[in-house]
Amino acid sequence: MTVAEHWNTTAAERQATYACDELMPEAPSRLTRAVDVQADVVTTFRRLTQLRAAPYSYDLIDNRGRRSPREVLPWCWDLEVGQRVASVFTLASFRPDQEMTLQMDPGPARVFGDVAITYHVSARGEGSRLLAVLRAGSAPGPLGNVRRFLLEWGDLVMMRKQLRTLAALAEGDQQRN
Repeated sequence: MTVAEHWNTTAAERQATYACDELMPEAPSRLTRAVDVQADVVTTFRRLTQLRAAPYSYDLIDNRGRRSPREVLPWCWDLEVGQRVASVFTLASFRPDQEMTLQMDPGPARVFGDVAITYHVSARGEGSRLLAVLRAGSAPGPLGNVRRFLLEWGDLVMMRKQLRTLAALAEGDQQRN
């Protein structure tokens, strides 16, 4: 286990099985990241669905310099398998108000290898917990181990920012309601 594999997750969260594990059971990389959110599960999940519109991480890097929307976009709440999410993913499955699982599109997968991510929202105290579990296949080519290392560390930086941004926006939504 490397430092970049897990961030802010519990042993139980790391040991649980999620939809991305079922999509890619043999994938050598399994990364987990989580944040506590001072908003209820429904509010947090609705904010999570906004990934359909933008990635909510470092917009200069992963959104061509455009700011991810801060206002709620209700059209994002209508989920259907096969929809595009965060520019480079497709919605593989979902459970309303609980979980979204994404698979990386073939183009980006040529660079990073196959990737699947499950975002899971659960109740925690008066708020909720937003967990992301990423499974990554072996990166192709002779530099596969280097790519895997870069994916782990790059994802840690990007996903931590994404989860914190989504949490802050959900908390703002909760306060306004």
